[in-house]
Amino acid sequence: MNRQAQAAVMFLVGAALLHAGGTNLYLRYVKAGLQPLVLAAGAVLIVSALATAWYEWKRARARKGAVPGAHPETEAHPDTHPDTHPDTHPDTHPDTHPEAHAHPEPRISWLLVLPLLALILVAPPALGSYSALRTGTALQQPYGYLKLPKSDPMPLNLVDYAGRAVYDHGRSLAGHQVRIEGFVAVDSAGTPYLVRMALNCCAADAQPVKVGLTGKIPPVLQPDAWLQVTGTYTTRQTRDPVNNGPIPFLQVTDAKPIPTPADPYDETWNN
Repeated sequence: MNRQAQAAVMFLVGAALLHAGGTNLYLRYVKAGLQPLVLAAGAVLIVSALATAWYEWKRARARKGAVPGAHPETEAHPDTHPDTHPDTHPDTHPDTHPEAHAHPEPRISWLLVLPLLALILVAPPALGSYSALRTGTALQQPYGYLKLPKSDPMPLNLVDYAGRAVYDHGRSLAGHQVRIEGFVAVDSAGTPYLVRMALNCCAADAQPVKVGLTGKIPPVLQPDAWLQVTGTYTTRQTRDPVNNGPIPFLQVTDAKPIPTPADPYDETWNN
């Protein structure tokens, strides 16, 4: 792949990053706080591509202005340099110059554009129940707890509820109704869970935090469907079969489907 083609691919990658960073598409790959870096990377790639294209254009103009194979001293004194005669040294004939027989770049290198097209045209789905059930819970003991809202039911982040239920033993939740959101996962035994995928940096390191559901559960649960669940704290807990981590439960009093949020990942667990 020549420099012009490299510049074109670099420009397209930069444009794709700017497009992803300017929309919610980047949330399928990295956490929301990295949006400025995604935009900056796109801008740097576009500037680099334009600089490469300009440099190649200047070099091409310089080549066109020069006489290929000619040397200034040879043109000024042709008789004093017999070595340049084409009959005595056929290897220096212009037709045998290496640049005259440059091999074209392999066309297979253009396959590098395919991942770029996939990035632009196909947005990968967020990790869902398949990954959640095959990965152990990532619930960690928090350093502290935020002040609870005064409304009833209290809207809580799923990870916040799980941390209070396990490590605070539900003391701050007792006597209150809570409302949490997440996607549905159902294990092989038929136990339903509400899940949020928590991440440190990007989707590649996402891990699930799970809350078991009991009580007034909808009769039909579609895996990966998003639910808003209202309920009360219960002392019931279980252990994740993957890593033996704690999974608290919520006593459900009401559940309704909701659209998939713009940012399907949770970032509060490591704050």
